[in-house]
Order: sequence, then structure tokens, then C-alpha cells
Amino acid sequence: MQSITFNWANDILISGLTSINSQSMHLVINSCNNVLVRNVRVTAPALSPNTDGIHVQVSTGVTITGSTIQTGDDCISIGPSTRNMLMRSIKCGPGHGISIGSLGNAVNEGGVENITLTNSIFSGSDNGVRIKSWARPSNGFVRNVVYQNLIMNNVRNPIIIDQNYCPNNQGCPRQSSGVKISQVTFRNIQGTSATPAAVKFDCSSSNPCSGIRLQDIKLTYMNKAATSSCKNIGGTSSGVLMPSSCV
Repeated sequence: MQSITFNWANDILISGLTSINSQSMHLVINSCNNVLVRNVRVTAPALSPNTDGIHVQVSTGVTITGSTIQTGDDCISIGPSTRNMLMRSIKCGPGHGISIGSLGNAVNEGGVENITLTNSIFSGSDNGVRIKSWARPSNGFVRNVVYQNLIMNNVRNPIIIDQNYCPNNQGCPRQSSGVKISQVTFRNIQGTSATPAAVKFDCSSSNPCSGIRLQDIKLTYMNKAATSSCKNIGGTSSGVLMPSSCV
């Protein structure tokens, strides 16, 4: 059971809410327009499954600001058909980070576009910023995403695109993702990775990522430069880049 769900609602203000130990997702925004979430606090044990802090899907014009989210799943998860979303001043961790996806679960699926995350801190989370899609056919897409001014404190995967999501190898082995990821910017992201590999781009072999931009990235592992890896990706990089860019 989700704790609070808004369906097919417009012009919503959610302010000063505290949600503790939800059985499932804490706050769900589904098929809504013009939503402001501010000064919300969400907590759940680090190992509690499917306790996403805030899940948004099929919605336009959602803003989430000034909120602290500590869960066992995504701090914020962004599902299909989400557009024009702004996240600012978020404290995330523990949890699975801020994720676009999973996308591509269905063949016919609305895309995600015009998403911005800025001025936020991740602490001890499994992921920082993540885009993930199932490794199977879909006409979904992700485009025009900006991640900027972020701090990572001991995050396992600070920057990750995973287009080979296939839990338990059920329903998707030996296929590739149809979700097209393009025009994603990572700017001024610094801090520490809990693993040597701080930047992972594992894009679709049939629909490579394009227009990926890295600018001023400084992520270290154990006081040394971390590493980056790229598959099926095109883009540009500039400024200070640690780890060195593979884009």
C-alpha cells in the first residue's frame, strides 16, 4: 500500500509532510498537472524494499524542493509520460538515488522529457543520478535532462545509465532496449564514490545514447581518481573531468 496517492488532480500543493515507514511507495503523483512538493521528509529503513520516497508518472509540471528523503528504494523515481519536472535542494540517502525509470517495460510507452535536478546532495545511496530501462523493445524515450550542482558523499554509482535492466533475467535476455536516451547534461557534480567506477554509461546497442554532455565532474574513490566506462554512447565533455571522460 502506498501511503498517499494523487490521481488525476491539478494544481496541488504538498508542504511540510512527514512520511515514515510506508509499506510501499510513500508519495505517488499519477496523471497530475502543476504539482508543488516542498519541505517534505520521508524516512524508511535502508533495506526496506519498494519504499520509494516520491514516485511521479504520467504527470506534467511537477516541482519538488527542499525535501529530505531516506528510504530503501529510490528517493525519487520518475516513470513514463513525465514532462517538465524540476527537483531542487533535495537530500537523498540512504536509498537508490534519483532515478528515471525503469522505462521500457511496455512496447508502447510515453516518453520522459524536460527534467532538471539541481543543488542537491546524495549521501550513502546506492546510486546518485540514474536512468534505467528494460532490455527489450519499446518506443519510449528520455530527452532534455539536466543534472547540475550536485554533491555525492560515498555513493556507490554516482552517475549511471543502465539500459540492460533485467532483474532475474526474466523476459528480456539477449534483447536490447528500445528506449532512446538523448540530450542529457551532467554539470558540476563532485564528491566521493563508494566504488572505483564512478561513471557508468551502459546504453542500448540498438538505440545508442546521444547528446550526452559532461562538464566539470570531480568524483574520487579513496582519495584517488575514480574510473568511467561507456558503451554505445555519443556526446561531448569539457572542463575538469575526474574521472577522465569516456564520452
